Amino acid sequence: MHAADWTVLTLYLIGTVGIGVLLGRKVRNTSDLFAAGGSSPWWASGLSAFMTMFSANTFVVWGGMAYEHGLVAILVNLCYGIAALLAGYTVAGKWKRLGVRTPAEFVERRFGKGALHFYTWSMMIFRLVGAAGALYAIATLTVAVTSGDNTASNVEGMPPQLVTAILVFGAVVILYTMIGGLWAVLMTDVIQFIVLNIAVVFVVVLIMLDIGGLGGFIAQAPEGFLSFTSGPRYTWFFLFGWVIIHYFMIGAEFAFVQRYLCVPSPRDARRGTILFGVLYLFSPFLWLLPPLLWRVQSPIPADATDEMVRVMKEEAYIKSCKNVLPIGMVGLMMAAMFSATASLISSQLNVFSGVLTHDIYRPLRSKITEQGLLRAGRGFTLLLGTLIAGIALCIPMLGGAEKVIISITELMVVPLLAPILIGLLSKRVNVGALWCTAGICIPLGLALHFGLIKAPEHSVVGQWLFNQSKVFVGVVLPVVIVLIAHLRARGVDKHWSRIEALETRELESSAQRKVVADTSPARIVGWSMVVLGAGLTGLLPFNPSQRAILLLFSLLTISIGVAILIIAKYLNAKHTP
Repeated sequence: MHAADWTVLTLYLIGTVGIGVLLGRKVRNTSDLFAAGGSSPWWASGLSAFMTMFSANTFVVWGGMAYEHGLVAILVNLCYGIAALLAGYTVAGKWKRLGVRTPAEFVERRFGKGALHFYTWSMMIFRLVGAAGALYAIATLTVAVTSGDNTASNVEGMPPQLVTAILVFGAVVILYTMIGGLWAVLMTDVIQFIVLNIAVVFVVVLIMLDIGGLGGFIAQAPEGFLSFTSGPRYTWFFLFGWVIIHYFMIGAEFAFVQRYLCVPSPRDARRGTILFGVLYLFSPFLWLLPPLLWRVQSPIPADATDEMVRVMKEEAYIKSCKNVLPIGMVGLMMAAMFSATASLISSQLNVFSGVLTHDIYRPLRSKITEQGLLRAGRGFTLLLGTLIAGIALCIPMLGGAEKVIISITELMVVPLLAPILIGLLSKRVNVGALWCTAGICIPLGLALHFGLIKAPEHSVVGQWLFNQSKVFVGVVLPVVIVLIAHLRARGVDKHWSRIEALETRELESSAQRKVVADTSPARIVGWSMVVLGAGLTGLLPFNPSQRAILLLFSLLTISIGVAILIIAKYLNAKHTP
C-alpha cells in the first residue's frame, strides 16, 4: 500500500479506538458494558445487527464464493434478509418483553441450570470458531494488500505475515472491547456501515467503467456464472435450508438477542430487526458485485491447483478494490473492513463475557460488588479473545475460511437454537426436547463433517440425498424433533411459569419507568463522519487524475454527517422537556 493508505488506515483505527474510549465513559456498570443500559436507538441496534452478520466473512467467504461460483453468492446472502424479517415480526419484541439481562438468563429460567451450562459452553465454542474465521479473514485481506503474496509459508504452513496480522488484530479487538463495551460496538458499526457503502459504490462504478459496463461483464462471464444455483452443493434446497438456519440464528443466537435487549422497548427491537432484514434484501447486490466483476478481470487459470483457487478467491474482493481505488482509499477500505470484523468479534466477546459474568461467575460469588463484576467481565473478555486468536491460527488446517464457516453453520445452528426459539414461543416444549435434539443431531452432524458417513456410489437418488445431507441433519431433523416434542407434550411445561413471571415483572416495571433512546451516540457518529470527510480532502494531492471522485466522496461523507447531527439535534429537542 502507498504511504497515504497507511496513514489513512492508522488514523482511522486511532479514531475508532478514540470513539471506544469516549463511549467507555458511559460504562459505569455491567448493564452499560453488556447491554448499553437498555437505551440504544433502534436504528443503531439494527445497523449493528446487520454489520455483525456482515463482517469480513462477506469479503473472504462470500466474496470468494461470488468469485468462484457467481450469482448464487448473492442469493445466499438474500436469505439473511428473509430470515431477519421473519425474526423481526415473530420474536424480536418477545425477547425484549421478557426483561432478562442476558439471553442465558432466559435459558436457565426456561430449561434449568443444566441447559444453561450446555448452551453457554456449546454456543461459545460454535461462535468463537466463527469469530476466529472472521479474524483469519481480515488478516488474509491485510496480507493480500500489503504484500501482494499470501503463498509464502513458514514451517507450519502459514505465512509469517499472516500470523502477525492475526495476533495484532486480535490484540486490538480485545483492547477495544474491554474499553468501550456494547456502546462502542454499536456506534462504530454505524460509522463503518456508512463508509463501506459509499466506498463500495465507487468501487463498482470504477470497475464497470474498466470492463465496459454491465454488458461487457455479461459477455465475459464464465458459463453458469450467472445461474441462481451452482452444482450439487448450492441448490434451491440449500437456499431454503439457509433461510431456516438463519431464522433460528437471528431469532435466538446470543449476540443478536443482545441487540433486542439493548433498546428501550419491544417496538424498538422489532423495528431494528426489520431494518436489518430490509437492508439485506438489497445490499448483497451492491456488496458482492466487486468479486463478481473481478472474475472477468482476473479469471481462474485452467491449470490452477485447489490451493491456488483458494488463495485467489479469498483475495478476490480486496484485489478488485485495490485495482481501481485512488491512493488513500484502499487504506480507508481496509480500515472499514477491520471495523466490520471487529464488530463481529467484539459482539461475541461482549455477549459471552456477559453470560460468563452474570450467569456463571456471579452465582459462585454471591457477595461480589458491581465493580468486581465489571473487572471479571473484562477478564473474561481477555481470555475469550486469546482463544479466538489461537483458533484463527488453525483455520488453514481446517480447510480455509469458507469451508469452516459454512460447515459449522449448517450443522450446529439449528440443533442448538431450535429448542430455544420454539421454547420461547411454545409453553409445552420442555428440556427433554433440548437433549434429544442435541443428542441426535450434533453427533450425526460431526459424523458427516468428518467423513464417517460415505455417499453411495451407484445411486443417483442416494448421491443427491448425501449432497443435501447436511441440510437434512442440520435443519430438517432438529426442527422435526422439537415439533414432535411439542405435539407429544402433556400440558404446560413446569418452567413456563417462570417466563410468565418475567413478562409480568417487566410489564409492571416498564409502566413505572420511561427509557428514552440516548441521542449522544448519534452526535458522535455525525461528528466522526464530518471529520472523516474533511480529512479525505488531504488525499487530493496524491490523486491528480481522480480528484473529482475523491472530492465527491468527501462531500458525500460530510453531508451524511451533517444530516445525522441535524436529526440528532431534532430528536434531543423533542425529548427534552
